[in-house]
Amino acid sequence: MEYVPALDEPLKKLLGAATAKVMAEHMDLHTVGDLLHHYPRRYAERGELTTLADLPLDEHVTVVAQVADARVHTFNRGGRGTGQRLEVTITDGSGRMQLVFFGRTVHFHQKELLPGRRAMFAGKVGVFNRRLQLAHPEYKLLDADSGTDAVRAFASELLPLYPACKQLESWTIEQSVAIALDSMAATEWAGLTDPLPPALREGRGLTDLPDALVKIHRPRTKADIADARDRLKWDEAFVLQVALARRRHADTQLPAVARRPAPDGLLTAFDAKLPFTLTEGQRKVSAEIFDDLATEHPMHRLLQGEVGSGKTLVALRAMLAVVDAGGQAAMLAPTEVLAQQHHRSITEMMGELAQGGMLGGAEHATKVVLLTGSMGAAARRHALLDLVTGEAGLVIGTHALIEDKVQFHDLGLVVVDEQHRFGVEQRDALRGKGKQPPHLLVMTATPIPRTVAMTVFGDLETSVLDQLPAGRSPIASHVVPAADKPHFLDRAWERVREEVQAGHQAYVVCPRIGDEEDQKGEKAGKGGGAKKKASPEDEAEKRPPLAVLEVADRLRSGPLAGLRVEVLHGRMHPDDKDAVMRRFAAGDVDVLVATTVIEVGVNVPNATAMVIMDADRFGVSQLHQLRGRVGRGSAPGLCLLVTEMPEASPARQRLGAVASTLDGFELSRIDLEQRREGDVLGQAQSGARSSLRMLAVIDDEEVITAAREEATALVLADPALTGHPELRTALDALVDKDREEYLEKG
Repeated sequence: MEYVPALDEPLKKLLGAATAKVMAEHMDLHTVGDLLHHYPRRYAERGELTTLADLPLDEHVTVVAQVADARVHTFNRGGRGTGQRLEVTITDGSGRMQLVFFGRTVHFHQKELLPGRRAMFAGKVGVFNRRLQLAHPEYKLLDADSGTDAVRAFASELLPLYPACKQLESWTIEQSVAIALDSMAATEWAGLTDPLPPALREGRGLTDLPDALVKIHRPRTKADIADARDRLKWDEAFVLQVALARRRHADTQLPAVARRPAPDGLLTAFDAKLPFTLTEGQRKVSAEIFDDLATEHPMHRLLQGEVGSGKTLVALRAMLAVVDAGGQAAMLAPTEVLAQQHHRSITEMMGELAQGGMLGGAEHATKVVLLTGSMGAAARRHALLDLVTGEAGLVIGTHALIEDKVQFHDLGLVVVDEQHRFGVEQRDALRGKGKQPPHLLVMTATPIPRTVAMTVFGDLETSVLDQLPAGRSPIASHVVPAADKPHFLDRAWERVREEVQAGHQAYVVCPRIGDEEDQKGEKAGKGGGAKKKASPEDEAEKRPPLAVLEVADRLRSGPLAGLRVEVLHGRMHPDDKDAVMRRFAAGDVDVLVATTVIEVGVNVPNATAMVIMDADRFGVSQLHQLRGRVGRGSAPGLCLLVTEMPEASPARQRLGAVASTLDGFELSRIDLEQRREGDVLGQAQSGARSSLRMLAVIDDEEVITAAREEATALVLADPALTGHPELRTALDALVDKDREEYLEKG
């Protein structure tokens, strides 16, 4: 019979089919290892009562509290006789809450829940008569009759409270974990592989793995919990960093053509044309990129920069350096609007240097080609010919660049703009078009905290542009509470008119288009069900998001009547989109009502105001991106965040944070703290549970930094991990086939 390592044992064998099924379906827990790595969310102490004052509405919770009062009430059931209801008031010293039970079990619960009794209660928090309530909660009594030895022994015990769900309470998980721990202890933890090399573990003063698992689930003291956390964080950080270090090491073994710009060539001519000097940050980042391009293995660099910090200019200089060295460079953009915008701005910046082979072209000029899916057959044939012959040194395009028909003469550099919008396969397909692996520069305007960059993009070297070019104007941001103060919204439209009267332009952004496709989705999404009175927050969320087409009509006939209002969205014909953007850029449109198609790369310096409708429907980083479209010229920018959410709601707090700072890195921290990390290895595409259960990429910077150093040194000494079989086993468990491919391609 095949030996199953202890942690890989199916829960079905340990806990029985029924419990194992619930754990698999509702908690994504399948093996003994999954269960032992399902750590307590927090701990309650026997004498310590949890705070009832901070309970979240409509969420399943577990609370530790004392019964203050319990009473049975008889009520009339409207022609069906009378019924009984048990109302129990519980307290934790800081707040009170009501429990309610109906039906035949009332007297059983009344006998159990006597005043003074302490218990764990679990259920969904609701409100009745303006009081917090748990209806028919599950509960487990914690104290036996007072004065017994058992109570004294139990008094100081730390009680683990686990992340739970409606089908599985915290204490059921606790009992299951206890069975798993006892089972492992009985076999002396046979089959348990410890991923940390002994020298690292001892050098860092970390406890061994069995000890850490016992301490996290059955702590005797708070020091036990701290010991266990320190150790388990290292497991996650180290194994992940080893996976990334191996990826970086493999990259250094790949061949690539070194691309050094020719002296007094295209790059020199371009720099001489610039009407401004580069910022210190742009010079520093360019130097890092040029050093990478000069090596004989592929560059893998992430360039992140604040909105408007000049990333496109830095990327263009890298592309020109590659053309100087005899190669071609391709820029991959996520939308046609952005590809056309890049093509327009790059050809404008280069002038006669972009007219290679044409009358009036400069001495070192090259050709700059645009390739998108909507191009006509003749223009497309022309572009493809320019690429395969090498006539075009630069190509800017959408996913159309990835198609099989597209062949390059000598692809030396791939620049991916807003990389989070591309699947791994798309990037990989473009990189595969070089005779040897091309250099790769990934750009994002979404600021990423350093520790996130070390995990999510840990196989890329990182360059940061955090300095705005001189002449960029400040952007004032304000929340407009449309439901609470409708006159604030009226004033917002007055401000837009004032900006237009001063010779400027404005954007209005909506979450939805509002065409037939949208309406089909809405109808499909509408369901029946019992109706209950919704809170203002629920009402605001249930209303369909505001739509571009409807808002544009309302503005044309209402507050912005007489202004030139046009729309832009992703389902327009590409030629129409381009025509609208050209008119807006030329100043022939006063107000552009758009979806987030304008989120990245769109550069109209004369646009000074932006009104974001239903701003609570967007993420923090997305709002920051959108706001970056204004204030790009010498006049100050204005961004108004319109919402119907009530003042105390988390959505309003999020909008308040965006309005209070222009620091994208600070906002990305807030965004991450609210969304939690997700799966740092397989991103959203894998759909898997997060591989980080103990490590928090925002809070554990020291652990991640140290783990990266240790992992880099270990992989350098032993790339195949032949001397570390346990680490290899842990790596196989973390980096399954899908994630391995993600790292291979990423």
